[in-house]
Amino acid sequence: MVRALEMVAPGTALREGLDNILHAHTGGLIVIGDADDLSFLFSGGIKLDLEYSPALLYELAKMDGAIVLSANATKIAYANLQLTPDPTIHTMETGTRHRTAERVSKQTDALVVAISERREVVSLYVDGTKYILADIPVVLAKANQALATLDKYRSRLDQVSTRLTALEFEGGATLHDILTVLQRVELVTRMAVEIERYIVELGTQGRLIEMQLDETMLGVAAEKAALVHDYLVEDTDEAFHDAFEQLVRLAHQDLLDFGRLAELLGYDRKLNTLDYPISPRGIRILGRIPRLPKLVVKRIIDEFGGLEELLAATDGELETVDGVGEIRAKDIREGLRRQQEINLVDRYLQT
Repeated sequence: MVRALEMVAPGTALREGLDNILHAHTGGLIVIGDADDLSFLFSGGIKLDLEYSPALLYELAKMDGAIVLSANATKIAYANLQLTPDPTIHTMETGTRHRTAERVSKQTDALVVAISERREVVSLYVDGTKYILADIPVVLAKANQALATLDKYRSRLDQVSTRLTALEFEGGATLHDILTVLQRVELVTRMAVEIERYIVELGTQGRLIEMQLDETMLGVAAEKAALVHDYLVEDTDEAFHDAFEQLVRLAHQDLLDFGRLAELLGYDRKLNTLDYPISPRGIRILGRIPRLPKLVVKRIIDEFGGLEELLAATDGELETVDGVGEIRAKDIREGLRRQQEINLVDRYLQT
Protein backbone atom coordinates (compact mmCIF):
# COMPACT_ATOMS: atom_id res chain seq x y z
CA MET A 1 0.00 0.00 0.00
CA VAL A 2 2.88 2.38 0.72
CA ARG A 3 4.26 1.75 -2.78
CA ALA A 4 0.78 2.45 -4.17
CA LEU A 5 0.63 5.73 -2.25
CA GLU A 6 4.01 6.70 -3.68
CA MET A 7 2.67 6.21 -7.21
CA VAL A 8 -0.37 8.46 -6.65
CA ALA A 9 1.28 11.05 -4.39
CA PRO A 10 0.86 14.78 -5.16
CA GLY A 11 3.44 15.94 -7.65
CA THR A 12 3.34 12.73 -9.71
CA ALA A 13 1.94 12.60 -13.25
CA LEU A 14 -0.48 9.85 -12.22
CA ARG A 15 -1.95 11.97 -9.42
CA GLU A 16 -2.44 14.85 -11.86
CA GLY A 17 -4.45 12.58 -14.13
CA LEU A 18 -6.55 11.25 -11.24
CA ASP A 19 -7.26 14.79 -10.03
CA ASN A 20 -8.36 15.80 -13.53
CA ILE A 21 -10.84 12.91 -13.64
CA LEU A 22 -12.06 13.65 -10.12
CA HIS A 23 -12.67 17.35 -10.76
CA ALA A 24 -14.47 16.60 -14.04
CA HIS A 25 -16.91 14.29 -12.19
CA THR A 26 -16.51 11.59 -14.84
CA GLY A 27 -15.36 8.75 -12.60
CA GLY A 28 -13.06 5.98 -13.71
CA LEU A 29 -11.56 2.54 -13.13
CA ILE A 30 -7.79 2.25 -13.61
CA VAL A 31 -5.72 -0.92 -13.27
CA ILE A 32 -1.94 -0.62 -12.90
CA GLY A 33 0.00 -3.79 -13.62
CA ASP A 34 1.46 -6.06 -16.30
CA ALA A 35 -1.08 -6.23 -19.13
CA ASP A 36 -0.03 -9.74 -20.15
CA ASP A 37 -0.63 -11.05 -16.62
CA LEU A 38 -4.02 -9.33 -16.48
CA SER A 39 -5.23 -10.21 -19.99
CA PHE A 40 -7.41 -13.11 -18.79
CA LEU A 41 -9.70 -10.47 -17.23
CA PHE A 42 -10.10 -8.41 -20.41
CA SER A 43 -13.17 -8.30 -22.60
CA GLY A 44 -13.39 -5.94 -25.57
CA GLY A 45 -11.61 -2.63 -25.27
CA ILE A 46 -9.01 -0.79 -27.34
CA LYS A 47 -5.32 -1.65 -27.34
CA LEU A 48 -3.26 1.56 -27.29
CA ASP A 49 0.32 1.11 -26.00
CA LEU A 50 0.81 4.88 -25.79
CA GLU A 51 3.01 7.02 -23.56
CA TYR A 52 1.15 8.04 -20.44
CA SER A 53 0.08 11.65 -19.98
CA PRO A 54 -2.41 13.14 -17.49
CA ALA A 55 -4.41 14.74 -20.30
CA LEU A 56 -4.73 11.49 -22.24
CA LEU A 57 -5.82 9.60 -19.11
CA TYR A 58 -8.50 12.22 -18.50
CA GLU A 59 -9.82 11.96 -22.07
CA LEU A 60 -9.91 8.15 -22.01
CA ALA A 61 -11.77 8.16 -18.68
CA LYS A 62 -14.74 9.73 -20.47
CA MET A 63 -15.42 6.28 -21.91
CA ASP A 64 -17.24 3.78 -19.70
CA GLY A 65 -14.65 1.00 -19.60
CA ALA A 66 -11.55 0.47 -17.49
CA ILE A 67 -8.08 1.77 -18.36
CA VAL A 68 -4.98 -0.39 -17.96
CA LEU A 69 -1.59 1.22 -17.29
CA SER A 70 1.80 -0.50 -17.27
CA ALA A 71 3.24 -1.56 -13.90
CA ASN A 72 5.28 1.65 -13.62
CA ALA A 73 2.42 3.79 -14.98
CA THR A 74 4.46 5.13 -17.89
CA LYS A 75 2.33 3.53 -20.64
CA ILE A 76 -1.39 3.34 -21.34
CA ALA A 77 -1.90 -0.23 -22.54
CA TYR A 78 -5.68 -0.50 -22.95
CA ALA A 79 -8.80 1.65 -22.68
CA ASN A 80 -12.56 1.09 -22.65
CA LEU A 81 -12.11 -2.44 -21.30
CA GLN A 82 -14.69 -4.57 -19.57
CA LEU A 83 -13.05 -6.42 -16.68
CA THR A 84 -14.40 -9.86 -15.77
CA PRO A 85 -13.00 -10.91 -12.38
CA ASP A 86 -14.24 -14.07 -10.63
CA PRO A 87 -17.81 -13.24 -9.50
CA THR A 88 -17.55 -15.67 -6.58
CA ILE A 89 -14.90 -13.52 -4.87
CA HIS A 90 -16.47 -11.95 -1.82
CA THR A 91 -16.81 -8.17 -1.77
CA MET A 92 -18.48 -5.72 0.60
CA GLU A 93 -18.64 -2.95 -2.01
CA THR A 94 -22.00 -1.95 -3.53
CA GLY A 95 -21.26 -0.01 -6.73
CA THR A 96 -20.34 -1.97 -9.87
CA ARG A 97 -17.07 -0.09 -10.35
CA HIS A 98 -15.90 -0.61 -6.77
CA ARG A 99 -17.02 -4.25 -6.66
CA THR A 100 -14.97 -4.91 -9.78
CA ALA A 101 -12.00 -3.01 -8.34
CA GLU A 102 -11.95 -5.04 -5.11
CA ARG A 103 -12.31 -8.37 -6.91
CA VAL A 104 -9.53 -7.56 -9.41
CA SER A 105 -7.20 -6.58 -6.55
CA LYS A 106 -7.95 -9.84 -4.74
CA GLN A 107 -7.48 -11.94 -7.87
CA THR A 108 -4.27 -10.26 -9.10
CA ASP A 109 -1.30 -8.32 -7.71
CA ALA A 110 -2.29 -5.14 -9.59
CA LEU A 111 -3.04 -1.77 -8.05
CA VAL A 112 -6.63 -0.79 -8.84
CA VAL A 113 -7.91 2.78 -8.60
CA ALA A 114 -11.64 3.49 -8.51
CA ILE A 115 -12.82 7.09 -8.86
CA SER A 116 -16.38 7.77 -7.78
CA GLU A 117 -18.08 10.43 -9.90
CA ARG A 118 -20.85 11.10 -7.35
CA ARG A 119 -18.94 11.05 -4.08
CA GLU A 120 -15.74 12.55 -5.55
CA VAL A 121 -13.62 9.92 -3.80
CA VAL A 122 -10.49 8.11 -5.00
CA SER A 123 -10.13 4.55 -3.63
CA LEU A 124 -7.01 2.41 -3.90
CA TYR A 125 -7.21 -1.39 -3.79
CA VAL A 126 -4.15 -3.55 -3.14
CA ASP A 127 -4.49 -7.27 -2.34
CA GLY A 128 -8.12 -6.64 -1.45
CA THR A 129 -7.24 -3.85 1.00
CA LYS A 130 -9.00 -0.55 0.41
CA TYR A 131 -7.50 2.87 1.11
CA ILE A 132 -9.38 6.11 0.45
CA LEU A 133 -7.21 9.06 -0.53
CA ALA A 134 -7.88 12.05 1.70
CA ASP A 135 -7.57 15.70 0.72
CA ILE A 136 -4.10 17.17 1.23
CA PRO A 137 -5.16 19.59 4.04
CA VAL A 138 -6.72 16.67 5.94
CA VAL A 139 -3.59 14.50 5.62
CA LEU A 140 -1.39 17.47 6.53
CA ALA A 141 -3.42 18.11 9.69
CA LYS A 142 -3.16 14.45 10.69
CA ALA A 143 0.60 14.46 10.06
CA ASN A 144 1.13 17.58 12.16
CA GLN A 145 -0.95 16.15 14.99
CA ALA A 146 1.03 12.90 14.86
CA LEU A 147 4.30 14.88 14.88
CA ALA A 148 3.23 16.74 18.01
CA THR A 149 2.43 13.44 19.72
CA LEU A 150 5.72 11.95 18.56
CA ASP A 151 7.59 14.92 20.02
CA LYS A 152 6.04 14.20 23.44
CA TYR A 153 6.93 10.51 23.15
CA ARG A 154 10.51 11.43 22.21
CA SER A 155 10.80 13.76 25.22
CA ARG A 156 9.66 10.96 27.51
CA LEU A 157 12.12 8.57 25.84
CA ASP A 158 14.97 11.01 26.45
CA GLN A 159 13.99 11.24 30.12
CA VAL A 160 13.95 7.49 30.77
CA SER A 161 17.11 7.03 28.68
CA THR A 162 18.95 9.69 30.70
CA ARG A 163 17.86 8.02 33.92
CA LEU A 164 19.05 4.62 32.68
CA THR A 165 22.46 6.04 31.74
CA ALA A 166 22.89 7.44 35.25
CA LEU A 167 21.91 4.11 36.80
CA GLU A 168 24.32 2.27 34.50
CA PHE A 169 27.23 4.40 35.68
CA GLU A 170 26.13 3.93 39.30
CA GLY A 171 25.62 0.18 38.89
CA GLY A 172 22.01 0.39 40.04
CA ALA A 173 20.00 -0.47 36.89
CA THR A 174 17.18 -3.00 37.14
CA LEU A 175 15.43 -4.98 34.44
CA HIS A 176 12.42 -2.66 34.84
CA ASP A 177 14.56 0.36 33.91
CA ILE A 178 15.81 -1.34 30.74
CA LEU A 179 12.36 -2.52 29.65
CA THR A 180 10.94 0.97 30.21
CA VAL A 181 13.43 2.43 27.71
CA LEU A 182 12.97 -0.46 25.27
CA GLN A 183 9.20 -0.03 25.36
CA ARG A 184 9.47 3.72 24.78
CA VAL A 185 11.95 3.44 21.93
CA GLU A 186 9.68 0.95 20.13
CA LEU A 187 6.59 3.14 20.65
CA VAL A 188 8.48 6.10 19.18
CA THR A 189 9.62 3.97 16.22
CA ARG A 190 6.09 2.78 15.48
CA MET A 191 4.67 6.28 15.58
CA ALA A 192 7.37 7.42 13.16
CA VAL A 193 6.33 4.65 10.74
CA GLU A 194 2.77 6.01 10.79
CA ILE A 195 4.02 9.50 10.01
CA GLU A 196 6.16 8.14 7.16
CA ARG A 197 2.98 6.88 5.49
CA TYR A 198 1.48 10.36 5.74
CA ILE A 199 4.67 11.76 4.15
CA VAL A 200 4.36 9.30 1.26
CA GLU A 201 0.72 10.27 0.74
CA LEU A 202 1.60 13.98 0.83
CA GLY A 203 4.23 13.61 -1.90
CA THR A 204 5.89 16.94 -2.66
CA GLN A 205 3.74 18.57 0.03
CA GLY A 206 5.37 16.47 2.77
CA ARG A 207 8.97 17.69 2.63
CA LEU A 208 8.73 19.88 5.72
CA ILE A 209 7.08 17.08 7.70
CA GLU A 210 9.85 14.72 6.58
CA MET A 211 12.55 17.13 7.77
CA GLN A 212 10.87 17.47 11.17
CA LEU A 213 10.53 13.69 11.45
CA ASP A 214 14.22 13.14 10.63
CA GLU A 215 15.21 15.64 13.30
CA THR A 216 12.94 14.08 15.93
CA MET A 217 14.10 10.52 15.19
CA LEU A 218 17.83 11.31 15.23
CA GLY A 219 19.66 8.58 17.17
CA VAL A 220 16.58 6.49 17.99
CA ALA A 221 17.48 3.53 15.74
CA ALA A 222 21.02 3.38 17.16
CA GLU A 223 19.65 3.58 20.72
CA LYS A 224 17.27 0.69 20.05
CA ALA A 225 19.95 -1.58 18.56
CA ALA A 226 22.50 -0.78 21.29
CA LEU A 227 19.93 -1.40 24.03
CA VAL A 228 19.11 -4.85 22.68
CA HIS A 229 22.82 -5.68 22.31
CA ASP A 230 23.55 -4.50 25.85
CA TYR A 231 20.91 -6.55 27.64
CA LEU A 232 20.33 -9.71 25.60
CA VAL A 233 21.07 -12.76 27.72
CA GLU A 234 23.07 -14.18 24.79
CA ASP A 235 24.39 -11.46 22.51
CA THR A 236 24.98 -13.45 19.32
CA ASP A 237 24.12 -12.20 15.83
CA GLU A 238 21.38 -14.80 15.53
CA ALA A 239 19.87 -13.97 18.94
CA PHE A 240 20.03 -10.24 18.21
CA HIS A 241 18.24 -10.50 14.85
CA ASP A 242 15.65 -12.85 16.33
CA ALA A 243 14.94 -10.50 19.27
CA PHE A 244 14.84 -7.48 16.97
CA GLU A 245 12.41 -9.18 14.60
CA GLN A 246 10.16 -10.25 17.48
CA LEU A 247 10.15 -6.72 18.89
CA VAL A 248 9.06 -5.24 15.57
CA ARG A 249 6.26 -7.79 15.21
CA LEU A 250 4.95 -7.53 18.78
CA ALA A 251 1.27 -6.67 19.07
CA HIS A 252 0.66 -3.35 20.81
CA GLN A 253 -0.83 -5.07 23.85
CA ASP A 254 2.25 -7.30 24.19
CA LEU A 255 4.50 -4.26 23.94
CA LEU A 256 2.88 -2.94 27.12
CA ASP A 257 3.58 -6.25 28.90
CA PHE A 258 7.00 -6.11 30.61
CA GLY A 259 6.92 -9.87 31.13
CA ARG A 260 6.71 -10.40 27.36
CA LEU A 261 9.51 -7.87 26.74
CA ALA A 262 11.73 -9.58 29.32
CA GLU A 263 11.09 -12.92 27.64
CA LEU A 264 12.05 -11.40 24.30
CA LEU A 265 15.49 -10.53 25.71
CA GLY A 266 15.91 -14.04 27.06
CA TYR A 267 14.79 -13.59 30.67
CA ASP A 268 12.09 -15.46 32.60
CA ARG A 269 8.83 -13.55 32.12
CA LYS A 270 7.89 -14.29 35.75
CA LEU A 271 10.83 -12.29 37.12
CA ASN A 272 10.13 -9.33 39.38
CA THR A 273 11.57 -6.71 37.03
CA LEU A 274 11.65 -4.00 39.71
CA ASP A 275 14.06 -5.97 41.92
CA TYR A 276 16.13 -7.77 39.32
CA PRO A 277 19.56 -6.04 39.05
CA ILE A 278 21.28 -6.10 35.68
CA SER A 279 24.48 -4.65 34.23
CA PRO A 280 25.03 -3.50 30.64
CA ARG A 281 27.76 -4.71 28.35
CA GLY A 282 28.52 -1.06 27.63
CA ILE A 283 27.80 -0.97 23.89
CA ARG A 284 25.25 1.84 24.30
CA ILE A 285 27.64 4.02 26.34
CA LEU A 286 30.73 3.35 24.22
CA GLY A 287 28.71 3.96 21.04
CA ARG A 288 28.28 7.59 22.07
CA ILE A 289 32.03 8.27 22.15
CA PRO A 290 33.05 10.11 18.94
CA ARG A 291 35.38 8.41 16.44
CA LEU A 292 35.36 5.08 18.28
CA PRO A 293 34.97 2.30 15.65
CA LYS A 294 32.45 -0.47 16.26
CA LEU A 295 35.17 -3.08 15.90
CA VAL A 296 37.14 -1.49 18.75
CA VAL A 297 33.97 -1.30 20.87
CA LYS A 298 33.47 -5.04 20.33
CA ARG A 299 37.07 -5.79 21.34
CA ILE A 300 36.70 -3.71 24.52
CA ILE A 301 33.49 -5.52 25.45
CA ASP A 302 35.09 -8.91 24.71
CA GLU A 303 38.07 -7.98 26.90
CA PHE A 304 36.26 -6.59 29.95
CA GLY A 305 32.81 -8.20 29.67
CA GLY A 306 30.74 -5.19 30.70
CA LEU A 307 30.57 -1.50 31.60
CA GLU A 308 31.18 -2.10 35.29
CA GLU A 309 34.46 -3.93 34.59
CA LEU A 310 35.47 -1.28 32.05
CA LEU A 311 35.01 1.54 34.55
CA ALA A 312 37.10 -0.38 37.10
CA ALA A 313 39.91 -1.10 34.61
CA THR A 314 43.20 0.81 34.76
CA ASP A 315 44.52 2.92 31.90
CA GLY A 316 47.20 0.32 31.27
CA GLU A 317 44.65 -2.48 30.96
CA LEU A 318 42.57 -0.42 28.54
CA GLU A 319 45.61 0.45 26.41
CA THR A 320 46.46 -3.22 25.90
CA VAL A 321 43.20 -3.86 24.00
CA ASP A 322 43.90 -4.34 20.29
CA GLY A 323 43.09 -1.11 18.45
CA VAL A 324 43.05 1.14 21.54
CA GLY A 325 46.53 2.33 22.53
CA GLU A 326 47.46 5.27 24.75
CA ILE A 327 45.76 8.09 22.79
CA ARG A 328 42.49 6.27 22.18
CA ALA A 329 42.44 5.10 25.82
CA LYS A 330 42.53 8.75 26.91
CA ASP A 331 39.72 9.58 24.47
CA ILE A 332 37.62 6.76 25.90
CA ARG A 333 38.20 7.89 29.48
CA GLU A 334 37.37 11.46 28.52
CA GLY A 335 34.27 10.32 26.65
CA LEU A 336 33.00 8.33 29.62
CA ARG A 337 33.68 11.26 31.98
CA ARG A 338 31.87 13.73 29.73
CA GLN A 339 28.86 11.43 29.44
CA GLN A 340 28.60 11.28 33.22
CA GLU A 341 28.78 15.07 33.45
CA ILE A 342 26.26 15.65 30.63
CA ASN A 343 23.97 13.08 32.18
CA LEU A 344 24.02 14.86 35.53
CA VAL A 345 23.17 18.18 33.84
CA ASP A 346 20.33 16.58 31.84
CA ARG A 347 18.85 14.99 34.95
CA TYR A 348 19.03 18.32 36.77
CA LEU A 349 17.30 20.17 33.90
CA GLN A 350 14.57 17.49 33.66
CA THR A 351 13.75 17.87 37.34
